[in-house]
Amino acid sequence: MEDSAGLISFYERAYSLEGEQGDLYARWRTLGAIGKADHVLALCRRAGVDPSATLDVGCGDGALLAELARRRFGGELTGAEVSAPAADIARRRPEIERVELFDGHTLPFADGAFGLGILSHVLEHVPDPAALLAETARVCAAVVFEVPLEANWSAGRRAKRAHAAEIGHLHRLDRAGAREIGARAGLRRAAELQDPLPLAVHRFFARTGTQRARADAKWALRAGMNRLSPGAARRLFTVHYACLLLRPAAAVPPGA
Repeated sequence: MEDSAGLISFYERAYSLEGEQGDLYARWRTLGAIGKADHVLALCRRAGVDPSATLDVGCGDGALLAELARRRFGGELTGAEVSAPAADIARRRPEIERVELFDGHTLPFADGAFGLGILSHVLEHVPDPAALLAETARVCAAVVFEVPLEANWSAGRRAKRAHAAEIGHLHRLDRAGAREIGARAGLRRAAELQDPLPLAVHRFFARTGTQRARADAKWALRAGMNRLSPGAARRLFTVHYACLLLRPAAAVPPGA
């Protein structure tokens, strides 16, 4: 996928799955939204951001916004999405105020319309992540983005690289590369975190006792290494990196 048309086509296929496979990936997105919401709330608390209006750019089926609503965080919730099938699903969620389609480049909102913007597992899919981040910062006082850090030994294996390409990842980032995206967008870091993912995520696709045992061992190893040596963890396997960014020399007003 080298352009917005390819990105839109990819997501329209992903969100048009039906039957058992569609249900499976809907549950996967719901589970993922729990961890993503954990990260958004943790970073906002550290930075003192308490928005009265939140925009999720690349909101997909709205699972993250629905999870934020369940936690009563974010104020009025809005989504922006490139895929019409995904946007249709998100619009059916009563917790979400509105969902707008956009072209992957320009958001259809006024400058400073939102207190918080979210780009969760979006930037690794787009050709120019800094441009989309800057565009999100145009309409949002603060922005949280999250990406997988895939510049590591495990993700560098041939099968893993092939899978990443299959699901539309255009960039294999390390932490320095993720930070550089924020700098290129002209934003400053206010808070950041990394997460090796919870046990439930590692166990999601396990069907047998042996598979669950392997998932448990994998989680224990990764969680322990991430706690004891975060740098070594990043070099060996994929962790998720999340960062809250602000415009330079601009404080976020309370309740923005």
